[in-house]
Amino acid sequence: GVKECHQMTIFRIIAAILHLGNLEIQAERDGETCNVSSEDEHLNNFCSLLGVELSQMQHWLCHRK
Repeated sequence: GVKECHQMTIFRIIAAILHLGNLEIQAERDGETCNVSSEDEHLNNFCSLLGVELSQMQHWLCHRK
């Protein structure tokens, strides 16, 4: 009962969440800070699926506000 265009949006969001789960986050300085590589395949896929900027996702995955 879900329209095809809505199905594709749902599939894109689910795929992005699955890629986010495979993201490798490297701890730095005894675990106090972290870093995500800009060349991480899963981060690139996540950003392209959701249409968000790679640099912004890198920053906000590792920083709290």
